Amino acid sequence: MSAGEGFVPPPWEPPLAGTEAENLLGSLDRLRATFRWKADGLDAEGLAAGIPSSSLTLGGLLKHLAVVEDFYSTQKLSGTPMPAVWDDNGWDDADDWEFTSAADDPPEQLYALYDAAVERNRALVRQAVEERGLAGEAHVSTPEGAHASVRRLLHDLLEEYGRHTGHADLLREAVDGRTGEDPPEDWRPGPA
Repeated sequence: MSAGEGFVPPPWEPPLAGTEAENLLGSLDRLRATFRWKADGLDAEGLAAGIPSSSLTLGGLLKHLAVVEDFYSTQKLSGTPMPAVWDDNGWDDADDWEFTSAADDPPEQLYALYDAAVERNRALVRQAVEERGLAGEAHVSTPEGAHASVRRLLHDLLEEYGRHTGHADLLREAVDGRTGEDPPEDWRPGPA
């Protein structure tokens, strides 16, 4: 058997030699999987745990990234409203509402909120890539009318996940010592 023959990579691993779109979406999925693994399987206490130098929690990050997923795949990508799940929010009173309100949400709700937002984003972004390509226009634009490309939105999402997956590394290690770059190959998210 030649090197690599029979090797099946985990589902979150980007292709070794895919198209630009396959690699961008694959890299995003790898960061999503790593983030979700870092937050996986915790009770309310674990999701609310923090570290002394920050007010961030894994629960807050789950809710924040759910918002980000939906915001990018609706308002920024196509100009459509956010899903109804966000209608009853506290952004009028606090810009960081999703971070602070997560402490009041049960773990199963936070996991379900995040997982559903990721699935909605995947479907809408893949559709946009198929229809417009990476160079196609997104809805979001500068005040002068210059529109971002679909590619730019994906790079912004990668940046957002890179930052918050690093935060999740520190928070999860503080909760129970879990460390590591990638989930184990047989890991799958627990039920929400």
